[in-house]
Formats: sequence, structure tokens, C-alpha cells
Amino acid sequence: MADTEEWGKPVERKGRLTVVLALATLIAAFGSSFQYGYNVSAVNSPSQFMQQFYNTTYTERYHSPMEENILTLLWSISVSMFPLGGFFGSLMVAPLANKLGRKGTLLFNNIFSIVPAIMMGVSEIAKSYEIIIVARFIVGICAGLSSTVVPMYLGEIAPKNLRGALCIVPELFITFGILCAQVLGLRNILGNSTGWTLMLGLTGIPAAIQLLLLPFFPESPRYMLIQNGDEQKTTKALQRLRGWDDVDSELLEMRQEDQSEKAEGHLSVFSLLAQRSLRWQLISIVVMMMGQQLSGVNAIYYYADIIYSSAGVRESDIQYVTVGTGAVNVFMSVIAVFIVEASGRRLLLLCGFGICCGASVLLTVALNLQETVTWMPYVSIASVIIYIIGHGMGPSPIPPVVGTEMFRQTARPAAFMVAGSVHWLSNFVVGLIFPFLERGLGPYSFIIFAVICLVTLIYIWLVVPETKEKTFLEVFQMFAKSNKVELNLGDGDLPPKGLKESPEDALKATPF
Repeated sequence: MADTEEWGKPVERKGRLTVVLALATLIAAFGSSFQYGYNVSAVNSPSQFMQQFYNTTYTERYHSPMEENILTLLWSISVSMFPLGGFFGSLMVAPLANKLGRKGTLLFNNIFSIVPAIMMGVSEIAKSYEIIIVARFIVGICAGLSSTVVPMYLGEIAPKNLRGALCIVPELFITFGILCAQVLGLRNILGNSTGWTLMLGLTGIPAAIQLLLLPFFPESPRYMLIQNGDEQKTTKALQRLRGWDDVDSELLEMRQEDQSEKAEGHLSVFSLLAQRSLRWQLISIVVMMMGQQLSGVNAIYYYADIIYSSAGVRESDIQYVTVGTGAVNVFMSVIAVFIVEASGRRLLLLCGFGICCGASVLLTVALNLQETVTWMPYVSIASVIIYIIGHGMGPSPIPPVVGTEMFRQTARPAAFMVAGSVHWLSNFVVGLIFPFLERGLGPYSFIIFAVICLVTLIYIWLVVPETKEKTFLEVFQMFAKSNKVELNLGDGDLPPKGLKESPEDALKATPF
């Protein structure tokens, strides 16, 4: 599409999904995000066979069977090592993303997938359950890094009109990874006494593919220009990603962002917390990440088998129903990819949290009446499916997208480090306390999740703006009033949408 002239200046054309951009997105998401989802679910189906292995190994070593409380403790540790590793991985985001770049960090991160895949694959031969526990921690580090670096990388290589759709692709691959683990975990495939080690070891294959293919694709142009100052490589990368040679308008926008950030330099987490101009962006990403994990999605999955059982689903068929709910989750992620640019981020977040809130209340009522009303168990199943649809629409995929768009280049790694830490700590807390909540409150525990969804919805309604098709500087401007900073924009305003802006009109933020 040729450029057109308006007021004597070339109009910026919208980016398109080129082959290079599409392949870079798919390889980054499959090699990293897929593993996150896969490892979330990989230990669920074969858990009884893995625990048998724990017990058998212990008996062979110490010539007596493992006590039940010790087995429970070891299994809990095995499961919880994954989110704990994710937390430590999120703490590594800022230093690695600034030092190695976005693509470089993803390539380095494959170490934390291939090594534990080998460890888990040989654990039965080595007769060591300790290897599984350590490997779960290491692969958690991989997930902690990938869950933040992949959206960061995709957000920086995408044109602004495709940024939302491409930043949802990682969530699509997370849900696809969960579904693949559920399918492979069926008893007649790999979820049995002979196949579980192979199932755990398969997580290394996507990492190996990424390690082979991702080096052929560009590093983030914004990273190369703003943080490395290499305009020549930036230009070539943009030309490959966009599919045309004239990338001057996008380079200019990056230079303006660079100029507005020169006084800040690379922001650490502590300096980020002290930045008045980023205060409400940081609060917003923390609220959205907490809302995403504390909304009860993991508890819903935890409680689903009990709900299906009480509804009369045969125990042997529950695994197939679980796969069905996984497929619904994937379907909603696909829908989100296609509608996010049309509907906007804010609407999907509001609708998603609203649906989750209503489904949690409905589920509470249905679980309480399940024993007295014959058809109520089917309402319980419907509530679970409605909840998954709501979460897949907004709370799951959208927070990383908005997080990418709310922060400028030098602040983004530190911001994602904070967001990732909140994400994984919240995940860990839900997994730790939900069994106690369920034991003490029963079905009323879902009222807590309904309240969290409602509070998050109200916050988004009042504070979070729509960031669709906005440049990073335009989003920064939208938060300026809330942050109480003054923006000096040359002539007093940003240029008309789509027009080039002269370098002397670069955006600057000055605290009052």
C-alpha cells in the first residue's frame, strides 16, 4: 500500500502480518509459551503412577514403605516447585532482557527447558524422585522467564495495529500446551506407568526447535535502537519485519521515545517504583496480574473433577471431560486473537472478569444445592465452562498485552519483572491455600474469588484506559494526568494521527 500525502507529510501506513513476523511470533510462542502450559498440566494425569514411583524408590532404598504424610509432602513439593521456579525466573527478566536482548534471553532460556527435560526423562532409570523435584524447579524458571519475555518481544516487533493480536498468541500457546498435556496424559496414551517419563521429557522438544530456528529472525528493533543505539541493524530488522523499505516513520517514533527516556536510563525495579510518571501504570499491571491469578482459575481446575464426579460423570470418563474444557480454553484464546483489535483490550477485560464473577456466584449456589436438586449438578458443569470462557476471553490473555503497551522501552524489563513476580507468587498462594479454603468454607470459597473478580473489574473500569492502536508515547500521555506529570510536546500536542513528527517535537515528561 503506497503512502499518501497529508499536509505535506507522509502518512504512516499500517503494518501487515508478513511471513517473517508471523514465523517469529509462532517460533517464540511455541518454543517458550507452549512449555509453560504443558508443564502446568503434565504432572496431573500421571500423578498416581509418579507417586507409586516415589514409594517404590523409597522402599528400595530404605527397605520400608513411605509413610503417607511423607509421600503427600514430597508430591506437594514436586508440584509447587514449578510456580516457585517461575517466581525466581521472573526475577531474572530485567537483567537478562537488558543484557542479552529479548531474542537472546529466549535463546538462553532454552537451557532451563532442555536440561530438566533430560533429567525428568531419565529419573525412573536413575531411581531418583529428587531429580524430578529439582527439574520441576528448573523448568519453572523457564516458564517464569518465558511468560514475561515472550509478550515483551512480540510487543516490540509488532506494528501497533497488530500488537494486541500478536501479544495474545503466547496465551494461545499456553492453553494449547495445557490441552496437549491433557491429551497425552490419557491412560491409553502416556498417562500410565510406562509412559509418564516420556511425557515429562517431551517438554524439551519445543525448546530444541526454538534453539535451532529463532536465531534466523530479528532481535527487537526497539531494543537495538533505544538500548544498543544501533540504527543500521534496527533499520534492517524493521524492513524484514514490515516487508517494505520505508520504515522512517517508525524509526522516528522510536527516536522520540529514546529522547524522552534519556534522562531515565535503564530502570531497575527500585528506580521504577520511584518514578512518578509510571506510578499508575505499575499499580495497574500489579492489580491485573493479581486479579488474573487470584480470580480462582486454578481452583476451578482443581475442583472440576469433583464437580464432574458429583454430576454423575463416570470416573473413567472425567479425563475426557477435562480435555473438553481444555479445548474450550484454547478456542477462547483463538477468538481473543481475532477480536482484540476490533473490540479493544479494556472491553475484553471488563467482560471477562464480569463473566468470571457471575460464574463463581452461580457455581457457589449450584454446589450448595447439588445434593437436593437433581438437575443442579449440570448447572455446576455449566458454571465451570462459563467461567473458563470468561477467563479465556480477558483475564488470561489481555494483562500481558496491556502491560507491554503501558511501559516504555527502558522501564519495560523492570515492569515485567514486577508483573511476573506478582503473577507467580499469586499462583503459588492459590495453590497453597485453596485446599484449606475448600476444607473450611466448602463451595463458599468461590465467593472470595467472585469478590476479587469484582474488585479487579471496578479498578479496570475506573483506571485502565484503552490502549488499542496507540504508540507507547501516546499511552504514556494518557496516564500523565493520573501520574501528575507535565508533558512538553513542542507545539503543545502530538501531531495528527498517522503523521510524522519532527525530532524537535519529541515527548518529554517533567514531574511537577
